[in-house]
Order: sequence, then structure tokens, then C-alpha cells
Amino acid sequence: MVQMAARMGVLGTETAFEVLARANALAAQGRSIINLGIGQPDFPTPPHIVEAACKALVDGHHGYTAANGIPPLREAVAADLWRRHRVAVSPGQVLVVPGGKVTMFFAIMMFGEPGVEILYPNPGFPIYESVIRFSGAVPVPIPLHESAGFSFSAAEVLDRITPRTRLIIVNSPANPTGGVVPRAEFDRLVAGLERHPQVAVLSDEIYGEILYDGAEHVSLLGYPSLRDRLILLDGWSKTYAMTGWRLGYGVWPEQLFAAAERLAINCHSCVNAAAQYAGIAALRGPREPVAAMVAAFAERRQFIIEALNRLPGVSCVRPGGAFYAFPNVTKLGLDARSLQNRLLDEAGVATIAGTSFGEFGEGYLRFSYAASRAAIAEAIERVGRLLGRLAV
Repeated sequence: MVQMAARMGVLGTETAFEVLARANALAAQGRSIINLGIGQPDFPTPPHIVEAACKALVDGHHGYTAANGIPPLREAVAADLWRRHRVAVSPGQVLVVPGGKVTMFFAIMMFGEPGVEILYPNPGFPIYESVIRFSGAVPVPIPLHESAGFSFSAAEVLDRITPRTRLIIVNSPANPTGGVVPRAEFDRLVAGLERHPQVAVLSDEIYGEILYDGAEHVSLLGYPSLRDRLILLDGWSKTYAMTGWRLGYGVWPEQLFAAAERLAINCHSCVNAAAQYAGIAALRGPREPVAAMVAAFAERRQFIIEALNRLPGVSCVRPGGAFYAFPNVTKLGLDARSLQNRLLDEAGVATIAGTSFGEFGEGYLRFSYAASRAAIAEAIERVGRLLGRLAV
């Protein structure tokens, strides 16, 4: 029998895709399933973006590109970051990759090894902890507090830094909580990190344009003292409804860029050429499609938060960004995974247990409201009926 490397045993997964597979299997059996598990906009990619990719194919862009991405796309990324944050980024620092996870994987593998610690948000995107363990490093959780809108405490983060710490991961707006870290907390974190110049920072800002109620997206690019050790993760999947295009980018400090590019060459060579031209159209094109999507998410957010808070034994803070609700279900008397499974099997509603996002997610469920309002309304009604049966 073949024998895999031992490290394969510690590689985790993303439960949203497991739940999606189970939901699809039930639907194939004729069950009515409403999927509020997967974090994917239900909008099509805007037409001008699709047209740009089609034109690229017709124009003959079928071959390899530079490993770091075509120059016009890297220039468009730099221009977009200036538009959004008024921060100057050289196109030479931009590494275009096939999806946001690649920047995450590269950064963690670049710093992680046995004897090293990497701090990450918990509850947080599950691939953070998975890849940290895979790298051989020790994952050190940064607790996110419901009482603070699922922000972290800069003091707690700084207290967790040891001589073994090499990387800190932050995510705002956040998956799975929708939490947005206030500027004052980032100010305190950055000021404290001046005492730890050996620690790099990965800032996952993939939801940076999906905000509500005047919440502010604070990009860590705006802190000059961090720029020589900051890795920015961003991309097109969420903002432009381009999840299946697999297109993302990282902004890397000069001292790390060559290593990241070498990882790209070893891993995937380059990104799909036509998708890169679509990325240019997204960044340079009209903003109205993005605004329309965010407005729809805002309406759904209002609806689902009010509906969840009306359910017996459920309470939900109002998320400041992304498209997730993360209600507290501790009063229902079931652990999060059991509740997730019963909702899918008995009510036909796919959600994700909070424990899929780390140990501090126990007692919570993630609902994605990147689905139609009608689907959300029917899902909440089904949840309410199941909770009524549980209470009997």
C-alpha cells in the first residue's frame, strides 16, 4: 500500500464544501434544500466582465502569461488600491494568483515550520488553521468577541506574541462573523507591533468592499510602519461575483516578492489569461453592479438579522460587513455541529456549524445571506418550525 507523508493527516478542509455536497446529494434525491451555507454571491458576474474574457479569447490570448500576472492587470490593481485607500502600491509588488486562498497558502508556507507560532482569528476562515498545521507551525488563536461585534482586542493579540511568533493573520470584514475591526483597534495593534519587528502580517481584505451602516474598511496598507512586512490578500470573487473565475492577488513587500513569485512558478505557472483580462474590466469598469449587489446584501442582512432574533433561543449581532450572519444558539441545548446536521436533514436548510471555524465557534451557526430574500425567508421559517419541535 502506498504511504503518504504524515503531514497529510493534519490537513483540514472547508466544511462549507462538505455541506454543499451533502445538500446537493439530498436535492438529487428530490428533497427541497435551501443552501445558506456556501459563501457565494447569487448574482451572475456583470456582463461587461464576461464580455472582456470572451474578447480576450477571440483576440488570441490563449498562452502562458508572466507568472506574476499581465502588466495591465497589475497596474489596474494598483490604481484600484489608490482609488479605495489613497495608498500608492507599485504594480511590481502585485502577484496575481488563482484565487485568494493561494496568497494565504503561500504566506503561511513561507513562514510556517516546526517550532514557529502563527496567530490567526478564531472563529475564522478554517483554511488558516488547516494550513498553519500543515506547515508544521503551531496555530495560536486570536479570539473574536461577540460583545465587540466580533472584533479582536489588540491587547490580547499583542499578549500572544512570543519569540516564536512569525506571522499574524487578520481578516476584516471577516468570515464567518461579518465582524469589522475598528480603526482604533488597528491603531493599537500596529503601534504594538513596532516592538516586534520580526513578525509579519497577512491582512485578508477579500470582503473590503462589502460594508454596511457606514462601517469603515481599514486597510493595513495605510500603515507605513507595516509596509515592509505586510502581505495583503484580496481578489475578485466576492466583490464582483467571480467565485468560479479563480482570480485573486497579493500585494507583497519587496523583500518577500521574489520568494512568493517562485512559489507561483512552482505551483501554478500563471493564471488563466482570459480571466486576467476579465479582472481588468472589473476594476476599470462601472461601479454600479457592485453597488447594486451590496445594496441587495444590505436589505437581506436587515431581514435575516431581524428574523433570527425573533427565533426562540437565538440571538444575533448585526454584522458590519461581508454577507454572513453568525447567531448565538447556545440556549438551544445542542452543540453547533448537531444543530447544523439536524437543520439540513430535518428542515432542508444548509448552514455551517460555528465549530467549522475554530473552537471558539461553538455555540454559533453561520448563515450566508448571499441568497435571495425569498429563499432566506423560507429557510428561517423552516428553522423556526424545527426549533418549535425541539422545544416540545
